[in-house]
Amino acid sequence: MLACNIIAIALAVIALIFEFRRQLMMLQQNSYRNERYKRWLTASQDSTSVMRLVTGAVALAAMSTLTDLLVSLSLVTIVSVVNIFSLAGKKYKKPLVMTRRATRIFTTMSVLAAIVIGGTVTWCAVGGYPLDSAAVAALLVFCFSQSFTMLANWLLKPVEAHINQKFYDDAQRILRSMPDLKIIGITGSYGKTSTKHYLNRILSEKFDVMMTPGSFNTTMGVIRTVREYLKPYNEVFIVEMGAKQPGDIKEICDLVHPTVGIITAVGEQHLESFKTIENVQRTKFELIDSLPADGLAIVNDDFPFVANRRVDNAECVRYAVSATDASDYRAEEISYSPRGTSFTVVTPDGDCIPFSTHLVGECNVSNLLAAIIVALRMGVAVEKIQYAVSNIEQVEHRLNMKRTAGGVTIIDDAFNSNPTGSKMALDVLKMMTGGRRIIVTPGMIELGDRQAELNEAFGRAIATSADIAIVVGEYNREAIVAGIESVNDRIAKIHKVNTFNEAQQLLATMLKAGDTILYENDLPDTFK
Repeated sequence: MLACNIIAIALAVIALIFEFRRQLMMLQQNSYRNERYKRWLTASQDSTSVMRLVTGAVALAAMSTLTDLLVSLSLVTIVSVVNIFSLAGKKYKKPLVMTRRATRIFTTMSVLAAIVIGGTVTWCAVGGYPLDSAAVAALLVFCFSQSFTMLANWLLKPVEAHINQKFYDDAQRILRSMPDLKIIGITGSYGKTSTKHYLNRILSEKFDVMMTPGSFNTTMGVIRTVREYLKPYNEVFIVEMGAKQPGDIKEICDLVHPTVGIITAVGEQHLESFKTIENVQRTKFELIDSLPADGLAIVNDDFPFVANRRVDNAECVRYAVSATDASDYRAEEISYSPRGTSFTVVTPDGDCIPFSTHLVGECNVSNLLAAIIVALRMGVAVEKIQYAVSNIEQVEHRLNMKRTAGGVTIIDDAFNSNPTGSKMALDVLKMMTGGRRIIVTPGMIELGDRQAELNEAFGRAIATSADIAIVVGEYNREAIVAGIESVNDRIAKIHKVNTFNEAQQLLATMLKAGDTILYENDLPDTFK
């Protein structure tokens, strides 16, 4: 019996370790913020999943005085084995990264679990209860793993704050030691990462440039860039600034003190956390509000909530591709071809500068325009800017176009999706008339109360832009399909699949040379 008990405990603990790692992964994907993690728990119904309910039922059955000890241990063993195989076999798009912070949280979760399990064993031993108490306790901790995750994260807040402050002070020291460093901040609801890459490539024609890598667009991401990547000989530091809530961008600006600020867009993105577009506007303009009197603001007038915001604290240059009435710089004569895009930049002096690029889509022209303005203002020769623009590589997963050996064109816009960007991606797809036009999408997320409305509008746009629409997952399926079916003259034929793997299997049966596929968004593991 003792051997059976040891086996049951070991398996229950192994299952608990797998579950703790999964919950930690979801906490990590929610930026280690308990409030966002709780929203995911509610939206995903993870707290009442079949696996959790069955595990809870087995724990209760094992605790019953009517259950034979051997039966109890057998039930624990069976459910633990099922949980282990279920969790070990799962594949994630963005798996857990065991950073030092993640390790600290996991260790704290484990200590809390050990206290509960150990306390239960001691209590049962004193009270003369059955030997299966430790295994049952491990099952109960499994059932409430979310609470252990949030408690561990909360307990470590003072520790994390102390550690982060040390890193912050060190980054501040490094920046103070480089008084001649030109710091350029870039933010926007969308387009900031692409603009960062384009600006880095263009300015590199004249300056030694460092940019925040990947999606290092939080305060800690910027701190890490300064401490690990920034070199004393760098002349320009391009800082991408993201925000999940008001104050996030100001926090970054208080650290780096930019003298140039670019706002690429203010749109309906992250409304789930910001609630209103006015809050988005205020947060994005924290960058512009932080600029010194001799600073330079470069803002995109194509977005009404950029155009209607006055800038009085620094020089403000406005640019546009569509809403050009009040813009200082504008892009005109935009034309697309299989080789890419050509366009003309008109300056405030009336000069017309021609450009050509491998990039496609009006959004990319807009992002290039912002980078070109900064380069012109920083004295980069026009010929060097033109050369850089013509050689800019497409940013992965951001309206990236490539052609397969089988003659299929792939438009990869899978990094994220938003109302403006998805419309531009569909405009590009619509122009591809050499074969069938196919879109693969799970729709758009983080749109708050307008989630269904905007995804239905997205569906209406798909209806006349694509010949085949493959709608992935359940999260936005109803809204997208309703939008497509509401258009009388629709051409899109609808296919519904549960996962991207199913979408790929479906595509394998239908693709022909000349077809074009648009991958619009790829939801993280926090969405079904």
